[in-house]
Amino acid sequence: MLYYLFDYLDKQFDLIGAGVFKYISFRAGMAAVLSLIITIFFGKALINFLRRQQVGEDIRDLGLQGQLEKKGTPTMGGIIIIMAILIPTILFAKLDNVYVILLIISTVWLGLIGFLDDYIKVFKKDKQGLAGRFKIIGQVGLGLIVGLTLSFNDSVVVREVSVKPTELASLEILSLQEQEDKLQYKDVPSTKTTLPFVKNNELDYGKLLPFISTDYTWIVYTLVVIVIITAVSNGANITDGIDGLAAGTSGIIALTLAIFAYLSGRIDFSSYLNIMYIPNLSELVIFCTALVGACLGFLWYNAYPAQVFMGDTGSLTLGGVIAVIALAVRKELLIPILCGIFLIENLSVIIQVSYFKYTKKKYGEGRRIFLMSPLHHHYQKLQIHEAKIVARFWIVGILLAILTLATLKLR
Repeated sequence: MLYYLFDYLDKQFDLIGAGVFKYISFRAGMAAVLSLIITIFFGKALINFLRRQQVGEDIRDLGLQGQLEKKGTPTMGGIIIIMAILIPTILFAKLDNVYVILLIISTVWLGLIGFLDDYIKVFKKDKQGLAGRFKIIGQVGLGLIVGLTLSFNDSVVVREVSVKPTELASLEILSLQEQEDKLQYKDVPSTKTTLPFVKNNELDYGKLLPFISTDYTWIVYTLVVIVIITAVSNGANITDGIDGLAAGTSGIIALTLAIFAYLSGRIDFSSYLNIMYIPNLSELVIFCTALVGACLGFLWYNAYPAQVFMGDTGSLTLGGVIAVIALAVRKELLIPILCGIFLIENLSVIIQVSYFKYTKKKYGEGRRIFLMSPLHHHYQKLQIHEAKIVARFWIVGILLAILTLATLKLR
């Protein structure tokens, strides 16, 4: 909204300073700052409101150190995160951009699913929350929206540029607009994505199953989208088990995706790095920085000892929008690396449950690989303080983010 206002003021009245709203870097920075302000200054008011409404977490006794001390801590704090994402995005981004629209829809959609789950747990006193099948239906529904939009929307294209490698050096001294004028290019719908660690780092979904006509590639792609959104959102939900873990990890991932969106949205950087140039993608940086600010600001109250929990309202939303951003920047195959914390938390639960069922069937009694799952609870059982566990998980998350960024040149 502010972009259109200041663009009008700049063109009609030549208002001093209004022109800075043309720059992605300025608007992205402002989105991050506003997001931090919203979470830090308005978060306290929401926490007090949740306390007055007695929206407290009902803690099960799992025998973990310091666990029962958290009883009564307000939950549904994910509302703060959603507000801190949406308000800066609406104010600073171009609202006619297909990627921005898609992320706003995804945030609201998953936020509503998580809110319903938390509402049933807290107010209806049903510990099971929203039935699993309804969560899956909601995630599949969003997957259909995202998959079909990215497959058929006319604004979702990849720019194929015809330029000789010897001409790249001369292009670097030109402005972005001059570069676009000089190059010969065409914007085409594409089913390509990034394939890490290989020389020709692109994979075409249209060629993934050669026995299927390319006319039906959208079906394959949409199925992939559904699986990714469901897996990542559930991974974030499982990771949200100790103070600050999900918020901190999500912030690291969001910052990495912001870098990818910025690079892929600029023709100069994408040409230099030999990565896909995706027109209109750079607006996504604003959403990403708002997400980073929301995660960091939420840590103000969610770091140990937590004053509020994000609940499913926050965790499902964070995981889902991270998946959608990765799909938009065509880096979904990097998710196992970038979202490695989510992946290992998910796998620890799957391995634990599968092994328990297998040994119970074979030996008559269930056996466990971990002391408790998800993995962070295993370390709690080893009497490691949860603040130290979270810090170490963040360090691993940062290393995974660096490795993910290294794929820009490692091929």
